[in-house]
Order: sequence, then structure tokens, then C-alpha cells
Amino acid sequence: MSKPVTILGAGVIGLSTALYCARRGMQVTLIDQKPAQRDGCSFGNAGMIVPSHFTPLAAPGMVRLGLKWMWNPESPFYIKPRLDADLLAWSLHFWKSSTAARVAAAAPVLRDLSLLSRQCFEDIGLDFGLVKNGLLMLCKQQQTLDEEAHMAATANALGIPAQVLDSKATAALDPNVTMDVSGSVYFPKDCHLSPTRFIAALESELTRLGAEFLWETEVKGFEVENNTLRAVKTSHGLVDTQEVVLCSGIWSAQLAKSLELKLPMQAGKGYSLTLPHPKQLPDLCSICTEARLAVTPMDGALRVGGTMEMAGLNESITHRRARGITRAFPQYFPAFEESDFAEVKPWSGLRPVSPDGMPYIGRTHRWKNLTLATGHAMMGLSLAPATGKIVSDLLAGENSPVALDLMSPDRFA
Repeated sequence: MSKPVTILGAGVIGLSTALYCARRGMQVTLIDQKPAQRDGCSFGNAGMIVPSHFTPLAAPGMVRLGLKWMWNPESPFYIKPRLDADLLAWSLHFWKSSTAARVAAAAPVLRDLSLLSRQCFEDIGLDFGLVKNGLLMLCKQQQTLDEEAHMAATANALGIPAQVLDSKATAALDPNVTMDVSGSVYFPKDCHLSPTRFIAALESELTRLGAEFLWETEVKGFEVENNTLRAVKTSHGLVDTQEVVLCSGIWSAQLAKSLELKLPMQAGKGYSLTLPHPKQLPDLCSICTEARLAVTPMDGALRVGGTMEMAGLNESITHRRARGITRAFPQYFPAFEESDFAEVKPWSGLRPVSPDGMPYIGRTHRWKNLTLATGHAMMGLSLAPATGKIVSDLLAGENSPVALDLMSPDRFA
């Protein structure tokens, strides 16, 4: 009989993990508290696959920049001031992790994880419209372009191709859209897709493979024996299992706490707005560097997203945050105006953010049959297939193709 695997969370990480497990012949059950027609963090994101993003969020200068930005409610980064022990502990870990040595150690790991994931997107064998045109890091100011040129040199040294372009070369690379920039850095290995199409393809394939979906089902606890999770207690009864994979996004922290695990995590709310009929449509996805905006063409529409708002488990829309996006976007793409977004409903989603900018992937010492796959922050979609492959390898008793030490779920224990 095939090994029963219970996956807690049916977002893009859970679905990708389920796919690789099911293709190995494992008996997969996915449990999610939301309905099948959900609209979580996996759906409204920028849809980017980004080997270019090899620097973790916790990096030198981010604390200073965050303190500067947090006083502006329209800035790219905002922490809602509040007395919260978990937030204070998270902030202390973030500060301790924001060192050059830590970034230098993390960069090759994130590179390996990202390049593996990009290859998995190509090899996965499903139709979800992967676009392999690359990504532009757009810079309004020459000073920013000079800084990004240093990052490009680091990328090339790591084996991630990057080219520094002036404004003319940038325009020539994507002539269908007007840009007002000093220049850019082009990352040809980056890709983009529609998250909704990707998730639909995963769900369809999992259904074909016989995976079971338990929607609108809340995890209430676990039956345990000898440091082993024997069954998952849910709002619809017990689910017997041999392996449990925790990939419930920001809600992973609560479940981890119930399992006596220390998993520092904060909800980083991101926003996006999607123009169904844009005035211009770029061929490439891009990052507006100074404004920290992500811009992605999606099946004829144009999605603009950004911000990192840490306000707890609050899924409401803060309209001043969304307004910061619509005000900044035309500064890079002058054919557009803020009024173009007047009828667009903002989307928001809670991203699970670890304090050191690295996801939690791997086994935990506390429980023999528990594997974690969460804490990917803004990189959830980009790293989902690699994460799923790694977890399936571990469940099959094989070694991970990527070093997991810096991603250990026990690293803050």
C-alpha cells in the first residue's frame, strides 16, 4: 500500500508538494480551511519566477530603511506599531540576521533553490503558460542603477546571468511599452506566469492522480504517539497518516506552536491591482526598484503589486497602501495615470515571513514524521516546485538536492 501523506495547506506550496508526492505514488490528502474557490496569497501575487532574487529580506541596511519607511503609510514597507511579543521576538531575530556574513551564506542557497525551481517549472509537464522572457530591474535614478550594477556583478559571480542596460537599451528590449527610467538590469533567466492558471493546472493534475481534497476543513489538533503524528484531528473527523507536511502559509505558525515548535513568523500583507485592458502591455515582467513594485503581464492583463505591511493577521484592505502603488507606477510607465486604477478593486494577501528571509523547509527533531514547507514570504510561487520536490525527496528517504541547513525548521529553537 502506498504511503499516506497528509498535507496541511492547499496553497501553491501545498499543491506543488502534493504533485511531487502523488507522482511518486504516495497517497495524498490535502486539508485546507478555505473553500475550493479561494483567493489567498497564492492567487493575487506577481506570478514571477525569480532566480534574480538571491538576497534574503533580512539584509544590511533593511532595518534602517524599514524604520524610515514605516512612518509613511504609502511606503513600500510598513510595520503597524503594537505591543506584541511575537512581533518583538521576530524583530530581534530580523535585526540579528541582517548581516553581510548571513547574506553571503544565504545567497548560494537561494540561488540553488531558485534555479532548481525554474527547472522544475519547465519539467513539470503541465500547461500553465510559462513565459521565459526575463525580468527588468527598472531604475529611475542613476544612483540606484549603479547600486543594482553591483548586484548584477554579484549575480554573475553566482552563475545567474545579468546585464546592465542604459535607458535606450532598456526601451529596445521591450518596445511595446513606454518607460521613464535611467536604465535597468536584465535577468534573462527570470520568468512569469498567471498564478491562477498554474494553480488550476496543479489541482487538475492532482485530481487525475487521485489526491483527496478536504476543503473548508479546520485542523483541530493531532493524535500523537512516541513523537509521531498518528492522525490529524479536523472539524470533519480524524485523518490517519504516516507523514504530515505543514505548509499552511502564515497559519503554519499557530499549528507549529500547538506542536511545541518555535517558528517565528509574521504576516507580510501584499497588495496588487490588475488592469484587465491596459493602455500598453509589456512583454517582460519588471521590478520598479525604488518603489519596490512588481509589474507583470498576465494573459492580456497587467498586474501591479507591492508593499510589505505587517499588521498581524488582518486581511482587510488599507487603501492608502494600495494608493501608494497606483501613485508610483506611472512614474516608471508614463503612458498610465493613477486614474486608470479607479475602478480596479485592490487584492491583498498575507505572506508568511520568517525573520531571516529564508523559508522553513525540512524535517524537525521534535516529531519523527513531520516536515515543514512554509515561510517563503514573497517567493512562495517562485520556489514552490523546488520546495515540493525537496519535500517529496525527504519523504521518500532521499537526500535534498539543495543544502537545507539555513532553512531548518529548528534553527530558532
